Amino acid sequence: MPLPAGSLLELTPQGLYCPAAAAWIDPCRPVPRALITHAHADHARPGCGEYWAIGASETILRQRLGATINLIPVDYGQLHRIGDARVSFHSAGHVLGSAQIRLEAGGESWLVSGDYKRCADPSCAPFAPVRADVFITEATFGLPIYRWRSGAQVAADIVQWWRGAPERPSLLFAYAFGKAQRLLAELAAIGVREEVLLHGAVEALMPAYREAGVVLPPTQAVSALAKGESLAGRLVIAPPSAHRSVWMRRFKLPQTAFVSGWMAVRGARRRRGYERGFVLSDHADWPGLLQSVKESGARQVYVTHGNSDGLARYLREVEGLSAEPLEGAAAAA
Repeated sequence: MPLPAGSLLELTPQGLYCPAAAAWIDPCRPVPRALITHAHADHARPGCGEYWAIGASETILRQRLGATINLIPVDYGQLHRIGDARVSFHSAGHVLGSAQIRLEAGGESWLVSGDYKRCADPSCAPFAPVRADVFITEATFGLPIYRWRSGAQVAADIVQWWRGAPERPSLLFAYAFGKAQRLLAELAAIGVREEVLLHGAVEALMPAYREAGVVLPPTQAVSALAKGESLAGRLVIAPPSAHRSVWMRRFKLPQTAFVSGWMAVRGARRRRGYERGFVLSDHADWPGLLQSVKESGARQVYVTHGNSDGLARYLREVEGLSAEPLEGAAAAA
């Protein structure tokens, strides 16, 4: 359903818009003022007049959008007066610098979750429950089948897989921003001290995490190694785009694995062409989605991305809440 007329937020061709703040949240097109939940490319796009975002995401935003963007860095929990609205950013636990955005004007408050997760992650600040009258939640993994194990458990499985093949390179594929750094932080947290090799797309994003004080094992770009150097027994992290690419030619008989929440679905690993799948996500699982809706205290919930219809129906029929899928928001974001 569309948002009701006169709401604090409205859907426009550029995305979610707050007239009171004259600002768009994660706009899909250039706008004068953008409030950014995090630095993934589907949430932070080039060409805007000014960007408001958590300071920890500044390095990555400038790498991706341009060093000279007009960026206004903010802190978690800090209250800002933007136009006629009161705006604050609160940790979403998704990736470094990710935020939920709370807006208040005219006696009404709305909370836009962006992408978020509830499980512990040593690479970013934890999710912060925030109360609001209206909550817009994602539903990427909005089905009861999605229930995550801890990152430490998954990291232990990865180490066992890696060390179980000392004669082969172990290529672990994960998204370059967020997932790759979480994997490294999870490995460090369980005591891994060996150097991990990285694809250039991952290595380029490491300074932001080291600047933020995230504890990581030593890393080196694969491209920095001498030509012909043996890679047997080495752990290598690369983005999915590198799978079956020319870049892989230097690895002799590697074992491959993909790290994603989608690996919880039977057959997904086989369809994507990986030998092994590890289930680890930077989005909330089913219990995390329900917990977040409950803790928001919202009288109205809108659901976007993923299984928005199913989650909204469950919230209405089982939890007794006023909940609807938000038409158009997924395409805008």
